[in-house]
Formats: sequence, structure tokens, C-alpha cells
Amino acid sequence: MAVQVITILLFLSIVVPFGMYFLGQRGEKRFKHALLLNVSSFFGVLLFATMFMFSQPLYANPISESGDAGMAFLAAALVTGLATVGTGIATGQAAAAALGAISENEKLMGKALIFVALAEGIAIYGLLISFTILGRV
Repeated sequence: MAVQVITILLFLSIVVPFGMYFLGQRGEKRFKHALLLNVSSFFGVLLFATMFMFSQPLYANPISESGDAGMAFLAAALVTGLATVGTGIATGQAAAAALGAISENEKLMGKALIFVALAEGIAIYGLLISFTILGRV
């Protein structure tokens, strides 16, 4: 029942402000009011739904013997995710610089590829650490 009420409120928080804008005299001031009403009602419903969702008691997983299994899975996911994000940033910058250097002097290709490969190593290190964490669970 609560899920249906939240869904209806979420739908109304989107439809009512834009209906108010399209059914009336269109203008910049009316658009700003409709947008403000949309944003405030949408995030209000979102906040209410979040509070409702987390108001119920949480119980530990009865399957795992230790209480640290969930944290281990979370740590492994964070290590892998953050390592791959860091790899993407480092590889993007290193590859752009390598392409610029190669376009000026083709003899620098080997050195440039080494720096790109070093940036890719970050993901492998993150994956090894996450396997180490999961191996202890």
C-alpha cells in the first residue's frame, strides 16, 4: 500500500507542475514557478520515501557466520570500483599525452605505451586486493 502511495505522489510531483505550466499562460515566470514546484515536490517525495524505507528495523544475515561478511563484500566492491575509476582517469590523461608525443616524434611510442600500461596496472592491483578480501570471507 505504501509503495503505491509513494508511486502516485512521485507521479503527481512530476505531472502537476508541468500541467500547471502547459494549461496556463506560458511565460518565463510561470515556467520558473512550475520548475521550482516540480523540483521541491519531487525531492520532498524522494526524502519521504527514503525515510520510510529506512524506518524499518534491519537484521543481520543469518546465513553468514561472521558479521563482517557484508562489510567484506562492500570493501571488495569499493576497491574494485574506485580502482577502475582511477584507472580510467589516469589512462585518459596518459593516453592523450602519449598521442600528442607520438604525433611529434614517432620514436617515443615505446616510452609512451609504458606510461599508459602503468596506469592500467591500477585496476589490476585493485582486483588483486578485492580477491584477497573475498578470500578471507
